[in-house]
Amino acid sequence: MQDKQKFTTWEEAVVWLRNQPDQRQLVLDAFYDDPLIAAAERYFASAEWQVVSGLLQNRTGKALDVGAGRGIASFALARIGFAVTALEPDASPIVGAAAIRTLAAETRLPIEVVEEFSERLPFADGIFDVVFARAVLHHTSDLDSACREMFRVLRPGGVLIAAREHVISKESDLAQFLAHHPLHRLYGGEHAYLLDRYRGALKDAGFAAIEVLSPLKSPINLFPYTIETLRATVVERLTRKIPVEPVWRAALASPTVFSSLLSIAEHFDHRPGRLYSFICHKA
Repeated sequence: MQDKQKFTTWEEAVVWLRNQPDQRQLVLDAFYDDPLIAAAERYFASAEWQVVSGLLQNRTGKALDVGAGRGIASFALARIGFAVTALEPDASPIVGAAAIRTLAAETRLPIEVVEEFSERLPFADGIFDVVFARAVLHHTSDLDSACREMFRVLRPGGVLIAAREHVISKESDLAQFLAHHPLHRLYGGEHAYLLDRYRGALKDAGFAAIEVLSPLKSPINLFPYTIETLRATVVERLTRKIPVEPVWRAALASPTVFSSLLSIAEHFDHRPGRLYSFICHKA
């Protein structure tokens, strides 16, 4: 893997990554493949988005996609009926604002693109019904300011979904997380916080209710796994230790049993950088 100092922009890093045959699956899992519309359609069909869209059921109006990247979530939000504003500071035609504009033009979806950072949202108070931020909070230069700004631009009764945020159990885990992150070495910019740090920033921003989705419970955090593929992986790994695959498969076939197993496993899950999501309501 190239040293992160090799690249001066995220676009350069992604272009390099695309050209590595052994990184093809990572490119697909990160939705960095072309054509962009196919990547966006794949995200829209994913188990992750199906859960997100369920959380947004019966909500309509204007949605802000913060840190929109290539626009896959903007595309998905527009597909389910929102008028979308995509906030993305990178102007790149591959991984940034220009890519979103192209996607919006090709699909004729209602997506407006604004090139700005989440810490200073250029919008009036209370104009969005939904704020969606996929893997954004851990990238912010000022977590507290970003959370306050997202709260500010939401209408009363609005919701912030902050999805797939990296969490560490203790500050000393950060270096280990960064050392093993498959993309951090390309360009940098990754980070992770303690769970209480996220909750504290969201609470201090003013959110009245904060629901925390833990790593092994929600398909939002599991992607690119689904519950089914995770079950298959667990069966395979158990079979390597004790080669009785039919027994493991039968034992874990019940969704209730497997869900209980995941609940137990969460008590022992201290992986640096594991993913949490937050559903935050403005009173």
